[in-house]
Parts: sequence; structure tokens; C-alpha cells
Amino acid sequence: CGGSASGKTTVATRIIEALDVPWVVLLSMDSFYKVLDEGQQALAARSDYNFDHPDAFDFELLISVLRKLKKGKSVKVPVYDFTTHSRRREWKTVYGANVIVFEGILAFANKELLKLLDMKVFVDTDSDIRLVRRLQRDIMERGRDVAGVIKQYNKFVKPAFEQYIEPTVQVADIVVPRGGENFVALDLIVQHVHSQLEKVSWGKDQKTLASAHQGQPLPKTLSVLESTPQVRGMHTIIRNKDTTRDEFIFYSKRLMRLLIEHALSFLPLKSVTVETPQGTTYEGKRFHRQRITGVSILRAGETMEQALTAVCKDIRLGKILIQTNLDTGEPELHYLRLPKEISEDYVILMDSTVSTGAAAMMAVRVLLVRGRGGGAGMWDPLCPARLSEFRVPQDHDVQEDRIFLLSLLMAEMGVHSVAYAFPRVRIITTAVDKRVNEEFHIIPGIGNFGDRYFGTDGPSGWCESDGVNC
Repeated sequence: CGGSASGKTTVATRIIEALDVPWVVLLSMDSFYKVLDEGQQALAARSDYNFDHPDAFDFELLISVLRKLKKGKSVKVPVYDFTTHSRRREWKTVYGANVIVFEGILAFANKELLKLLDMKVFVDTDSDIRLVRRLQRDIMERGRDVAGVIKQYNKFVKPAFEQYIEPTVQVADIVVPRGGENFVALDLIVQHVHSQLEKVSWGKDQKTLASAHQGQPLPKTLSVLESTPQVRGMHTIIRNKDTTRDEFIFYSKRLMRLLIEHALSFLPLKSVTVETPQGTTYEGKRFHRQRITGVSILRAGETMEQALTAVCKDIRLGKILIQTNLDTGEPELHYLRLPKEISEDYVILMDSTVSTGAAAMMAVRVLLVRGRGGGAGMWDPLCPARLSEFRVPQDHDVQEDRIFLLSLLMAEMGVHSVAYAFPRVRIITTAVDKRVNEEFHIIPGIGNFGDRYFGTDGPSGWCESDGVNC
């Protein structure tokens, strides 16, 4: 919290940079201005509307959004246009995150909102500095004139600060004088957030997660293709490091076809009666109307698309690019393209191998998010490693029990991780290996599937998909 142009966004951004943790969301109170009617629009055009009063904000929507984000859910956030004093038609989807940084002039002015805040920071900046910053911002970025900015400041901004904003410093846990330049205060905030992250269960590292599931029975949501002599023979070929690329591709495709066929047997079927060419009836089964959408985790998951389209007529396809940064060990979402209106679809999520389950869990999380608006969209890589924000509205909200995760090979660790996070997602594979090594490579494993399939060398700073396909 802090007065207008006090440097709240700068402080928030520097906290995010210093935290250096994945999945941080920055939410601004500016997005939650109420929609103005014609009379209020006219007042705003004359700089006679009070945007600094609590009544100017949609606190009901704001509180609802924060509650959902704190539960790890995704939310739809309005985009406000300050040049027209209105909400834009497009809304952005924000995903639940490990850390949510919320900033606004009246962030502490609502009792229900205060209850949701785990740490309250007040940015205290001299009023003259705030006025100069506001003049620069409103003239350069929002197309206002000097007279209008000064008028609005004296009539609304300054009185609102004294009445509604400045008194809330009393509820702050930390007061940050001089805003983003106060690195001592920023360090204290970052240390506190890190200490809180260490206490929460989903903040455990992968090694802790692996040891927690060691020796436990595999989840009931897992289905492994029967290890027939044929299946075991194909695994022998693709696991062999001396197998040629042509053979590797040929037998991988055969396994993929069997895996897809096996997965389709879990779709809901209804009983139907058909008439045969001989004029007799046959009691059979038919998939009950719902669409099927295939989503591949790039790049290795894309190799399974051919097998899927060969057995599913007119299936729609989507793609998600998730790579693990070997420096941080965290999955990063770089690209998203999903068909529109998939909320009622059965989704076949495909990746070649799953070791830790990190990439698969992020992909499931994306599918579960709720959005509105038309059409598929590509993710805007504003900050792919940190801010999980999509500029184009999506129609996700896929039901968890309608997601099938398919992989040629999985490690027990990855199976447990996915099942723990998403207990209703069905996990289907051709084999499960028991161990991963210190680098989280599956043992005995299959190698880097993408490199062997496409005949490429892995990029130096990244590892395919899970980061652990080796």
C-alpha cells in the first residue's frame, strides 16, 4: 500500500526479482476500478471523478480474486484503460502462484481484504515526489494535461491520501521509506517471504517429495499397459543405447499406438444397438458424444500426436511448451496454444517421459484454469520464468477427472507427484521405472527421448520437458 505514485509497483517488482522463486503473481488494484456509467464518464473526462475514493473500486471482485489465488486457483482479471477510464473487452487470466504480490493505494482500506494479507508493506514517499511522479506519468502515459492533473490532485488525490490511505500505515508490518531505493527494507521483506515458503508443504523440494513417497503403493489412478512379451520386446529396443534412430522411431511409434488405444478404453462408453448388414442386431458400445482434445507437451510430447490422430477421427490438438531451467531446477512455461471451448472435453495430455512430474503438473495446472472469452491464444512471454499471466483470454476450466496424462515411460516419483497434486487425473503409461538419479534422470530410463527421436543434441542450458527425460 502507499499513496499514488509512491513507487508501489517498483517495490513489488524488485521484491519479485529478489525472491527468485517460480510462479509469482503481481496483482494491481488498478485493475479493479468499477465500470463507470455515462455521467461518471463525463465527470472523469473533466477530472471531476474521484478515483481515489474507496467507492471507486470493485472490492467484491477483488476479494473474490485474491481468495481464489490463495487457494491456488486461476482467476480472470479485468484490464483497465486509463486513457478512456474504462475496462477493456479482453480480460487476462492469472494463475494461482507460490507468492502473490498485491499493490494498490487502498490495499489496506477494507477489513475483509486485510484478512487475506499475510504481510502488509506500506511504501512511504514524500508528497512532493509523489506529485512530480504523478504529473510525469499522467501526462506521458495517460494523455492528460497539466491543469487536469493538478486539479484532480488537489481536489481528490491529496484529500483521499490524508483521509483513507495515510491512516492505514498503522496496520502495516513494515514501512518502507523512499520506496524501491530502500534495499535494506526490501531484503527484510524477501527474507520473510522465503522463511514462510519453507514452512508450506508445496514448498518442499523434489528430493523431499521423492523420499516422502518412497515405498508407498502406486496410486489407483495409474494404469500401466500390460507388459506382454511384445511390449517388453519394444522396450528392450528403444532403451538400448545402440538402437539406430530409424528403429527407435519405428518401435516408439508402435508403443505410442498401443498406449493411445489403451487410454481410449477408459473413456465413458454407452451401450448401443446397431443393425448388421445381415439384418440382425448387435449390442455394442459407443463413446458418449463428448469431444476429445489432444494436448502435447513440446517438443517430445508432439511425437505422440500422429498415433492419436490415427485412432481418433477429427480430434483437435493443442500444444504447451514447458522446459526446466537447469540453473533453477524449475519448470518454465513458454508457449500455450489450446483449442477454444475445451472445458467439457476429455483431454489427452501427452509427454514422452515423466520423471519428477514437474512439467506434467504445470501442464495440468494450465488446463484446469478457468477463463472466458473467445478463441485460442498464444501466451505473451512477459516474463516466462516468473509471472504466470496470459494476455489472451482462454476457455480452459477442464475438469480434473477428464484429463488423461499419457507417457511412454514414467518414474515412480513422477507418478506419485502428479497423483498427489491432482488425485483425479488418470495416469497412463507403458512402463514405470523405480528410480531417478541425483540429476532426476529416470533409471534405467530411455535416454533423452526428444534428442534420440529428432536426431538432435540437447541445448546446453535446458533439458527437454520435465528436464529429466534422460
